[in-house]
Amino acid sequence: MVILKSRAEIDEMRKAGQIVAAFHQAIASMIRPGVTTLDIESFAVRFLKENGAKAYTVGYNGYPFATCASVNDVIAHGFPNRKPLQEGDIVKIDIVAEADGWIGDSAWCYAVGEVSEEARNLMRVTKECLYLGIEKAVVGNRIGDVMHAVQTHAEQNGYSVVRDLLGHGVGREMHEEPNYPHVGYPGKGFRLKEGMVFTIEPMLNAGKAFMKVDADGWTARTVDGSLSAQYEHTIAITADGPIILTEQ
Repeated sequence: MVILKSRAEIDEMRKAGQIVAAFHQAIASMIRPGVTTLDIESFAVRFLKENGAKAYTVGYNGYPFATCASVNDVIAHGFPNRKPLQEGDIVKIDIVAEADGWIGDSAWCYAVGEVSEEARNLMRVTKECLYLGIEKAVVGNRIGDVMHAVQTHAEQNGYSVVRDLLGHGVGREMHEEPNYPHVGYPGKGFRLKEGMVFTIEPMLNAGKAFMKVDADGWTARTVDGSLSAQYEHTIAITADGPIILTEQ
């Protein structure tokens, strides 16, 4: 069942979204060669507590961290660790904050120092896909319209779209209905209604779209070792157009 939010509830969700947005702004300057993803994790725990939020993912289905830290060929759900980030890496940091009983969810991809042209292009196109999808997220459109914009732009630029990890509704819980891949056909899928709140979070690979999961049961990486990028916002559908809740 899709839980529609009132305009007042959407306004209440802004706090969690703004905390997540502020976190991403804060770590942008600390991500550099030599920093570890466990350093970022420790900062995240402190940042959320200082801003009146909780790390929703700690203990979620057994996940042990406040962030997911996914480097290079890791698509998503990477565990923070003590390995220093290296010049030329790209790292996806995903965080879910709970504030006043509402959820904010956003992932961002960061360049570590100077990265290759391939990495820069992949990051640029992935971010473009996110915002092209958001442009289509208006009342009356279908989810297929949104994801067709994502898929078309990705594939026109030579990248594949991960199908096995899904976007999802957001509210009191991190994962609400509906769930959907980031590919689609115009006019297909559920119709967007005022009050829907969900993520758009394209994951693009430089190689094949397929993924494999490590022995830890969480870390999802490309099957061919190719680079992967992701950008994610939580958005609300309103009569006035989409509102990005995780952007300052």
